[in-house]
Amino acid sequence: MPRTTTDAVPHGLLSGLEQPVLEVGACTLRPWRASDQASVVTAFDAPDIRRWHARSMTAEEAAAWIAHWPDRWRAETSAGWALAVNDEPVGQISLRHLNHADGVSDVSYWVMPSSRGRGVATAALGALAVWAFDVLGLHRIFVDHSTRNPASCAVATRAGFRLEGTKRGDCLLLLYTSDAADDPTLVGGRFLHSRLS
Repeated sequence: MPRTTTDAVPHGLLSGLEQPVLEVGACTLRPWRASDQASVVTAFDAPDIRRWHARSMTAEEAAAWIAHWPDRWRAETSAGWALAVNDEPVGQISLRHLNHADGVSDVSYWVMPSSRGRGVATAALGALAVWAFDVLGLHRIFVDHSTRNPASCAVATRAGFRLEGTKRGDCLLLLYTSDAADDPTLVGGRFLHSRLS
C-alpha cells in the first residue's frame, strides 16, 4: 500500500554520502577496516560484550562482519563505525534498523574493557546523534539495553538520551533470567532511552 507522506530520510541520502570520520576529542569514529579484524575478535572475547550482544566471533566471522558494513551503508539499512583511539579500535557504535519513513533509528555500542571509564562511549553517542540529526535528518534515536547493564544506562543518560521506560519481557534469552531473582517483572527487561532532534 503506498504511503501518503514523504519519507523523513529520503532514500539515496545515506548511500549518496561518503561515510564520514567524526573526531570527538581523543576518540575518532571511522569506518571499519579489514585490518581491524583482530580487535573485533578480542572485543567479543570479553565476557560482558559477548553477554550483552549475545554472540562471539571467530576471525572469519569478524572479517565478514567488517566487510558487511559498507553493504549496509549502500543499502541504507544501518551504519557502523569503529571507535578508535590513536587509530586503534577500542569500540564500536552503529545506527541500526534505519527507518526512513519515520526518521528513526536505534543505536548500538560497546567499548573494550581496557578503554572504559574515559567517556569514549558517551562522547561517541553524542557525536553520532548530532551527525544523524543534522546530516541525515533523523527525528528520533533510541537506545535499549538490558535492565542488568547499568553502564549502558549511564552512557545513554550522559549523552542526553532520556529514560522513557522499561520494556518488560523484551528479551527472554536464558542469560537474562537471573533478573527474576531481584524482580520477576524484569525478566528479559530492557530500558528504553531516546533523544529527539
